[in-house]
Amino acid sequence: MGLLAGVRAAIIDLDGTMLDTVPDFHVAITRMRAEFDLAPISAEQIANMVGKGSENLIRSVLALNFDAAGVEQRIGAAMDAYQRHYLDINGDFSTLYPDVIAGLDALKGMGLRLACVTNKPQLWAVPLLEMKGLLPYFEVVYGGDSLPRKKPDPLPLLTVCKDFDLPPSQVVAIGDSSNDAQAARAAGCPVLTVPYGYNHGQAIHETDSDGIVATLLAAAELIRSHQLN
Repeated sequence: MGLLAGVRAAIIDLDGTMLDTVPDFHVAITRMRAEFDLAPISAEQIANMVGKGSENLIRSVLALNFDAAGVEQRIGAAMDAYQRHYLDINGDFSTLYPDVIAGLDALKGMGLRLACVTNKPQLWAVPLLEMKGLLPYFEVVYGGDSLPRKKPDPLPLLTVCKDFDLPPSQVVAIGDSSNDAQAARAAGCPVLTVPYGYNHGQAIHETDSDGIVATLLAAAELIRSHQLN
């Protein structure tokens, strides 16, 4: 994995990589569904739908009960309700994954520049990062609505590379899903994946990445080992 030897920056995903946010999604979606007289669904069901942006998530949730026309009829009101409930509880039920802070400290300690790129709306992502003590680590934060296209499109990653004035080959992406890997491949960035997040119900081993790392700290140690060789 000599491709990590020249890494000078890292782009890190949020949901499923740094924070377990499914409990937040679960509460907000349960409250949204109650407004439509729909029964709650499980956190496991929600975890398999997370990662492609809020509208895709809510469409998938509605599709459990309605046909395509029924989803279309309700998506506007459902999005309004979901966003209202999510803003009420953003971060209250989410937790840091193990070794996230230690990993960020290690990456910064190696002199790497850090960006957070998430498909979560910017309005939610920045307060969440701040609440959990993560915001100071990042020079740049892009949400799913910050740019014309979101992951798995390479645009957010290429925008960070431009911000940092670095070639993609020197910017590693770290995430938990095929969205992150596809975006990185298309951008020309090396990519590492963690095995514990949300990958649309698929095993992370099926995702095309340059390595699976147990934690963010393990990612930092792997990068360091390649830079020392």
